[in-house]
Amino acid sequence: MKDAAPKTIYLKDYTPFGYVVESVHLTFLLAPTSTRVISRIAFAPNPDATDNTFFLHGEELSLIWAKIDGQDVTPDLIDDGLRCSVPDTPFIWEAEVEISPQTNTALEGLYMSNGMYCTQCEAEGFRKITYYPDRPDVMSTFTVRIEGEEKVKLSNGNPTGSGDGWAEWHDPWPKPAYLFALVAGDLVNHPDRFTTLSGKDVELNIWVRPGDEDKCAFGMEALKKSMAWDEEVYGREYDLDIFNIVAVDDFNMGAMENKGLNVFNSSCVLASPETSTDMNFERIEAIIAHEYFHNWTGNRITCRDWFQLCLKEGLTVFRDAQFTADMRSEPVKRISDVIDLRARQFPEDQGPLSHPVRPESFQEINNFYTATIYEKGAEVIGMLKTLVGDDAYSHALDLYFDRHDGQACTIEDWLRVFEDATGRDLAQFKLWYSQSGTPRVSVAEDWKDGVYTLTFKQHTPPTPGQGVKDPKVIPIAVGLLNPNGDEVVPTCVLEMTQTEQSFSFDGLASKPVPSILRGFSAPIVLDREVSREERAFLLAHDTDAFNRWEANRNLARDCLVAMIRDGAGPDTAWLDGLERVVRNDALDPAFRALMLSLPAQSEMAQVLFEMGTVPDPDAIWQAADDLRGHMAEAWKDFLPDLRASVAVGAPYKPDAEQTGKRSLGSALLALQTRLDGGAEAQSQYDTADNMTLQLSALSQLISAGHGDAAVKAFEQQWKQDRLVMDKWFGLQVGMAKPDVAVDVAEGLVEHPAFDMGNPNRFRAVMGGFAMNHAGFHRKDGAGYSFLADWLIKLDDKNPQTTARMCSVFQTWKRYDADRQSLIRAQLQRIKDKPKLSRDTDEMVSRILG
Repeated sequence: MKDAAPKTIYLKDYTPFGYVVESVHLTFLLAPTSTRVISRIAFAPNPDATDNTFFLHGEELSLIWAKIDGQDVTPDLIDDGLRCSVPDTPFIWEAEVEISPQTNTALEGLYMSNGMYCTQCEAEGFRKITYYPDRPDVMSTFTVRIEGEEKVKLSNGNPTGSGDGWAEWHDPWPKPAYLFALVAGDLVNHPDRFTTLSGKDVELNIWVRPGDEDKCAFGMEALKKSMAWDEEVYGREYDLDIFNIVAVDDFNMGAMENKGLNVFNSSCVLASPETSTDMNFERIEAIIAHEYFHNWTGNRITCRDWFQLCLKEGLTVFRDAQFTADMRSEPVKRISDVIDLRARQFPEDQGPLSHPVRPESFQEINNFYTATIYEKGAEVIGMLKTLVGDDAYSHALDLYFDRHDGQACTIEDWLRVFEDATGRDLAQFKLWYSQSGTPRVSVAEDWKDGVYTLTFKQHTPPTPGQGVKDPKVIPIAVGLLNPNGDEVVPTCVLEMTQTEQSFSFDGLASKPVPSILRGFSAPIVLDREVSREERAFLLAHDTDAFNRWEANRNLARDCLVAMIRDGAGPDTAWLDGLERVVRNDALDPAFRALMLSLPAQSEMAQVLFEMGTVPDPDAIWQAADDLRGHMAEAWKDFLPDLRASVAVGAPYKPDAEQTGKRSLGSALLALQTRLDGGAEAQSQYDTADNMTLQLSALSQLISAGHGDAAVKAFEQQWKQDRLVMDKWFGLQVGMAKPDVAVDVAEGLVEHPAFDMGNPNRFRAVMGGFAMNHAGFHRKDGAGYSFLADWLIKLDDKNPQTTARMCSVFQTWKRYDADRQSLIRAQLQRIKDKPKLSRDTDEMVSRILG
């Protein structure tokens, strides 16, 4: 049997909780399998509520006793909480419950990670700690006392006292329960301080397990940069006396923004040149910024209900993208974000898991922490900023903070601020929040008597539950170039509001070449027939970095399609143009590295599917392999010198300049390896003094089929470092040849260091395997059954990670009938599992359709 039939929750059914929570006092008596939690909560009737039923959420709790105003009561216990008769005047609720952190493998609520107590309460984990109205619109101040033998005891807010075996904390800022946090363990800190613009001195700490102290410096600098940037750009100061970050090994997410006590997956905060790649450093910088920025966009102003999740996540992702663009390279950041959006969010938007940025319903909220909520939500914020302009955006954000500080808000509140600040009517723009799917915009052009006209048509295909779509507001950034490459019309934003709409440019001496959707100004698919010659022209001359990259990407796609479908050879004219870009020392090395990356094989599968061709994963892999081989052979005369010219001779720094050079060097090494069988990669591996160079060399040795010795040496060198070993696991299966990928994965899960209970280790193997496109989609279905076996095993322990991993099956209907049948059988096998979790059941049901 499965869990109880999941209940569907609808946005339209929202009603306020019947009671206001005036204060919360919690006492934790820590013990691995028998922690006692004593709560003392001041309730008062909510005058804005229409239903005064007293219901408190609670799951996996053993109630010891309960009292109201000091008198014993016997509540009515049900599966998901309790009900009780209460006075119609303010009252004090007290209760004591017992929980078992050590056996909590779901990693929600209070659990243990390598002897450390820690919490994860978003979205609905607090109900596994004590009975409480666990919903984001119920906000209160918290006072917490922690008793136990652990050396360090942390919670939200400011410390108010400590002694032998106890510590107390008070958070003066009202917050919902999902932002509650507690950590206790034998930890050590990396301390620092920050002085705010107004002169407030703030104590900063990164808390880690002993032995990890030398991996905190970069994270601390990233935190201080984030604090300074939020003051400068958004005018937001930090509001407590102390800010703590804790690194936790077992964590379902990247990090959590709990007020004053951010809990981080260790992989998202610990870093050193020897153990972390450039990509790790950049990711850590961005995630630390993201969680810190939540202090205002998520904590001080939170979401009324979980349907409004994009209100805090979309805005905060947009803010952390701005931060990274300022810290590093704005064009490279934008291109990287679009690559990620197209790889993760577009398939979601175009498949069975499609849902609006603000969903209308859900069964399990954990399944809606998606690329649509986060990344598309950020794109919507970016479009809004583009439409109103920088100054109006800044004014609206100031109004948002002033008007809604301390409140739980909705998308309507957010848009009303912009309407009041700008005088614009945003009713049509709101469709971006309510309509799912990716709009497709076609373009036609006309040239007559010095007037150039672009005519756009928009159409959003049907998605589950939404058959008909209204036209959206779409900002389309356009520039025009003349035939010699000069820009004759600089970037302007065309505001499309109709199903079909034309825009004209007059006074032109010759027919221009359009550069459309500059900066990827809207998350759409642009359908336009463009000749190879025009794309080559844009590759050579476009002044917009994104569209220059886009022209190259489209030429690469066209080349691969011709190789796959028609048996054609590589497009040598395109490669000649790409060579000129790659060898142009005036361009950012990071940008040149992006130009060298081919479209992902899963992306090519979607391209072929949209063209009416059933994608063959093996043929896609072979074409990509052949094209890289041709590039290496065509460029063999300059590859060594170019790679030597971007070598970094200075001591390692994870800054933008060095990172860009190493990125380009790694891309060039991949081509060189095809010529020398791995000789240069082995040399780099042997002499590498940082993880970026060592890992890029190892990946090429594996790819070349000469990596056995290096794989063993790497394991011996790093077997005591859990985060580096995650890289070791993921790299082997991700770089494996398709015909052996399943065998490699099966071998890795037998390794003594494989631990399915650790989300990082599980994702390293299973996620790396699923990204090996042709290996995962092996024609006999062995990849599908392998992954399904492990998802079935994991579901009993960690439903949240299981459900999210199921999403790798979401594009199953684009493949051939045999593969569809094999995938459907595995999805059905997962669905038929006895006692399948609500999380996984909902996800698999939606994928099956």
